[in-house]
Amino acid sequence: ISSVHRGPFQSAYIGYWIDQRLAGNGYMPEAVVLTLRFAFEQMGLHRLQISIIPRNTASRRVVEKLGLRNEGVAERYLEINGVWEDHIRYAVTAEEWQIRKNELLSAWAY
Repeated sequence: ISSVHRGPFQSAYIGYWIDQRLAGNGYMPEAVVLTLRFAFEQMGLHRLQISIIPRNTASRRVVEKLGLRNEGVAERYLEINGVWEDHIRYAVTAEEWQIRKNELLSAWAY
């Protein structure tokens, strides 16, 4: 969880990384779901966003498995190694979490 904004915004970003040897075991979806629970239920945030470079298909699979809302492409969103890269923005709000939390926790939080 980073770039936490309080006041009327009440939002933050989630970023994640996993060693390639551990990828594909369901750890990332579980970690994201538990992070959502913490951010909404303990931190009292209203909105969380995950921004993913389009070619990172493994990371996109994580948020798509979880059914996070695709908000479209943010062009030239982040400078990486001197190049401004587009990112696909995914988001979830506290209201969406309340509707889906039991489903997500039962499917992914072991």
